[in-house]
Amino acid sequence: MPHKRTKFIDSESSIDAGSRAATIRRRLLAWYDKHQRVMPWRASKGRTPNPYHVLVSEAMLQQTQVATVIPYFNRFMQELPTLRDLAQANEQQVLRLWQGLGYYRRARNLHAAAKMIIDEHDGRVPDTVEALLKLPGIGRYTAGAIASIAHNRPAPILDGNVARVLTRLFLIDKPTDQPNTRDQLWQLAQQLVPKSRPGDFNQSLMELGALICTKANPTCLRCPLAKCCNAFDQGRTDDIPVSPKRKAPVAVHHHILAIQRRGQFLFQQRPETGLWSNMWQLPTLEDQPAKPDAAAIRRYIKNELGLTIADLTNTTHFKHQTTHRTIHFHLLRATAATGRLKRGAGQWRKLIQLDDLPLPNPQRKAVELLNDER
Repeated sequence: MPHKRTKFIDSESSIDAGSRAATIRRRLLAWYDKHQRVMPWRASKGRTPNPYHVLVSEAMLQQTQVATVIPYFNRFMQELPTLRDLAQANEQQVLRLWQGLGYYRRARNLHAAAKMIIDEHDGRVPDTVEALLKLPGIGRYTAGAIASIAHNRPAPILDGNVARVLTRLFLIDKPTDQPNTRDQLWQLAQQLVPKSRPGDFNQSLMELGALICTKANPTCLRCPLAKCCNAFDQGRTDDIPVSPKRKAPVAVHHHILAIQRRGQFLFQQRPETGLWSNMWQLPTLEDQPAKPDAAAIRRYIKNELGLTIADLTNTTHFKHQTTHRTIHFHLLRATAATGRLKRGAGQWRKLIQLDDLPLPNPQRKAVELLNDER
């Protein structure tokens, strides 16, 4: 006779028995002790985590995979090994170290948080969720992760991996972006996090979501929580979690102007606010018609930059995907013939002399294409 499993969740979305929560914790921590990945910011067993390492890694890991983050983290620590080093660095240095990771607001917030920790917390990363939430760029998830991992506080976390594990474990079949669903998941995360080893437990939830309870093709037969999982019990791991409905990205066109003079190209610094703020780029006209208007571009170069170009060639184009937009970048080459660059309009650089300029990913792609054409 088949075994009938008792569900782990009641009508009010709470864990209905302490022993079941204890079972989940015990099985998950035992699995984590055997299968956790080695990461440069993760303390080995028996050692105290470095709060600065946790702070930086959590900033980098927002919306970015572990494998991508590791080389950036190592390079960041080589150049800015302490919190005080980060606080004293200039923004351009921080952005340069972050170059390629994207979501550059994270870097600016991390830089501002380091300064605030030095000024208001005697250089010590705060150990409570309440204090952490007052730091720039620190939300509920990041505060819980830092408090639990760096300071052993029993604070819950909820990121994409954890949400996926919990929705399957407790068979929550509502879109995860709905406020009521998020509240429900936070409540479950709060009930599950133990007083003993809360940081390891939170990391085990994330590790399970990354390695076993994956978005597609979860390896349920290897999962330490398979016997506890309502979605597995009902054969619904493929349709749980319920994906939120998303609007199709809007297509826009940007024109990158590679203006050359005597072997150098013109680069400009972006404004202090907005996307890719304070980073550098080849002059770029945003939200343009799909087909470049040569006459309008020549007028822009003359009126805004003070230059007259001898030619204008539309060389290639490439796409850059963001959450809400598909940006088509059109790379146009031109040679400055006459005129003098207006004060503050930019600076001339050789393509091999850009190491000190933080460039957004699309601009780095444009530079690579220019190098390939040489």
